[in-house]
Amino acid sequence: MFDKLTERLSGAVDALRGRGRLTDDNIADTLRQVRMALLEADVALPVVKSFIEAVKPRALGAEVQKSLTPGQVFVKILHEELVQVMGPEGGRLDLRAVSPVVLLLAGLQGAGKTTTAAKLAKWLQDTQKKRVALASTDIYRPAAVTQLERLAQQIEAGFIPTDLTASPVEIARQALAAARQGMYDVLIIDTAGRLHVDGEMMAEVQAIDAAVGAHQRLFVVDSMAGQDAINAARAFNEALDLTGVILTKADGDARGGAALSVRHITGKPILFVGMGEKVDALQPFQPERIAGRILGMGDVVALVEQVQAQVDHEKAAALAQKLQKGQGFDLSDLREQLTQLQNMGGIASLMDKLPAQLSRQAGAAAGNFDEQQLRRQVAMIDSMTRRERRRPDLIDGSRKRRIAAGSGTQVQDVNRLLKQFLQMQKVMKSFGKGGMKGMMRSLGGRLPGGFGGGFPGGSGGGMGGGGAGGRG
Repeated sequence: MFDKLTERLSGAVDALRGRGRLTDDNIADTLRQVRMALLEADVALPVVKSFIEAVKPRALGAEVQKSLTPGQVFVKILHEELVQVMGPEGGRLDLRAVSPVVLLLAGLQGAGKTTTAAKLAKWLQDTQKKRVALASTDIYRPAAVTQLERLAQQIEAGFIPTDLTASPVEIARQALAAARQGMYDVLIIDTAGRLHVDGEMMAEVQAIDAAVGAHQRLFVVDSMAGQDAINAARAFNEALDLTGVILTKADGDARGGAALSVRHITGKPILFVGMGEKVDALQPFQPERIAGRILGMGDVVALVEQVQAQVDHEKAAALAQKLQKGQGFDLSDLREQLTQLQNMGGIASLMDKLPAQLSRQAGAAAGNFDEQQLRRQVAMIDSMTRRERRRPDLIDGSRKRRIAAGSGTQVQDVNRLLKQFLQMQKVMKSFGKGGMKGMMRSLGGRLPGGFGGGFPGGSGGGMGGGGAGGRG
């Protein structure tokens, strides 16, 4: 998300960071570039005007002119005003109501409401310890009901069956009664979407809201929808008096204008952002972090949180203990590291949270190492016998041909994997001998040439300590 916007804004502000003095011309030129970058990112024109009007007097004021680092102060101003555009910190889902608390999801077709309903249910179960039931009023697309039922089973949430012969309003009433009877804390109602905003759609969702007395009315919007998202947000807010917004598909190659516009247009906070297809890929929206990423500052805090949440610390500790006992790092251990990297969203997900300069360096070091290559390497290891994983020296020409055939790769791919593994094994051996210091001495500040050339600044502790560095 924001890739293009980040690239443009980073280029505009990088030229100012090191300057000891800024002129009116410097600032005017940079603001012009910022304005164009925002417009190209599909940010609504009123939002762009408001943003520039807020930044300009501060940029020309004493706060910048009298600073010893005016370029840095200018970037700080941009960051603060971006945070204001997206909404101050503190937008949280309010669940203070008599159970079951009803959350009504509304939005256009294709915005991801059904998947978001399941993601929100899982977030409520995992972080708020709530008993959640899901229900669908979408009688126009029966597949939506089936999809929601399957997702509910996957996350072990309650599911209230939909009577497709009843009206959406009656279905919602039945769902609320069933949720009360089932003693659920929260009921999430997924409503039907349309390709475009229309009167019939708005009347229906208003009637559902009135029938169940929804405590939260959440607008689900595709972050890649551009100006359509802005128009839909305005229409839904007028019809429903929204209480919050959920951005979906924010991990796509989006221009990101919706995130910078929806809050300004509706006046309602962005509560969550969906960052992938998995049911746990929903994060509370934090404007300061998003603004930092837009300006190329990265989000290292989010990266650390991601590692802490998604790395299997018991396996990482077991690997560290194994190495310290002098037992070798084998291909099964490497597979575990690659799998953990996949679970964290792959290389792109990690680099997206690094500051722009470091991300560019890491990207250059990664070379052609992409997510597909990562999957191929896991497949090659899966095509080996247990003995081969423990003793790669047994893998001769005929075994390589078998492994390549079993994983759908070429023999040269197997050779490359084995070469990279041997380099990684040397690093792990150093770790076993001298702990982290020994490993860092071996790294020399970076991983060896394998796995795309290494990661600059790789800590080696990688996946929770004792893992295969930042690269896998």
